[in-house]
Amino acid sequence: MRAQFVLSEISVGLRRNLTMTFAVIISVALSLALFGGSLLMREQVSTMKGFWYDKVNVSIFLCNKNDAESDPNCAKGAVTADQKSEIKTDLEKMPVVDQVAFETADEAYKHYKEQFGDSPLADSLTPDQMQESFRVKLKDPEKYEVIKTAFSARPGVQAVEDQSEVLDSLFNLLNVMSLAALFLMALMLLVALMLIVNTVRVSAFSRRRETGIMRLVGASSFYIQMPFIMEAAIAGLIGGGLACVLLVSGKYFVVNNWLAQQISLINFIGWDAVLTKLPLVLAVGLLMPALAAFFALRKYLKV
Repeated sequence: MRAQFVLSEISVGLRRNLTMTFAVIISVALSLALFGGSLLMREQVSTMKGFWYDKVNVSIFLCNKNDAESDPNCAKGAVTADQKSEIKTDLEKMPVVDQVAFETADEAYKHYKEQFGDSPLADSLTPDQMQESFRVKLKDPEKYEVIKTAFSARPGVQAVEDQSEVLDSLFNLLNVMSLAALFLMALMLLVALMLIVNTVRVSAFSRRRETGIMRLVGASSFYIQMPFIMEAAIAGLIGGGLACVLLVSGKYFVVNNWLAQQISLINFIGWDAVLTKLPLVLAVGLLMPALAAFFALRKYLKV
């Protein structure tokens, strides 16, 4: 009998405040979609870092004859065979180094032609203008400073460059976008909470006669509050379900069928990353409105 009464009150409350309930559902859906999207974006950044940092190298560029005439770092002349041998030996001894590869000027010229063959400068370059270099793969890409400190001032070394520095600006931008999504989610969540509180109180006010009778017959505060809490929880759960639909649709249509086709160089997160976030989104969608309604009604319906 009690369960039937609670269910009937929930049905009445949802129908009576249909517009505000719809507003709550949409607000919760948007805020939780932003919440899930920001979590996925942070995971995407971590995935990209692991994918790209594993492939980037530290490049030690060696002085050639042209550098000896124009670059202050090569004032002592072009690199010698003994200097190259010493650099390679010292690199292989370092515990942070995983692999060392030497690129000749001819190989550098060939790679440049492959990548920038359409550039107007490509026809004006010759192999002897290209620099020889050591391509160093580190066990931990963040140990780049160790290589830079040890070799940047060596005779015959023109420059030490870390390719991961090129990617840092991209990752910083993605992190800022993730934080912006979290900030926007917080604003939407605040709006949703305010709507939930107002909706519950309007619903309680419109049924003040029924709740007054329940007080007189000795019903507990929790029993009186239960229909209103369940109304908020159901609206939040529907909003959480819509947020899950938005996240799954975004993964399928935006990431898989658009971004993955346009940008083949990025290793995008898989379905497992998305599916593991859906229970969290649903849980937040269920508990957040229920708790908001509970605390909003403690004084309003206190026996």
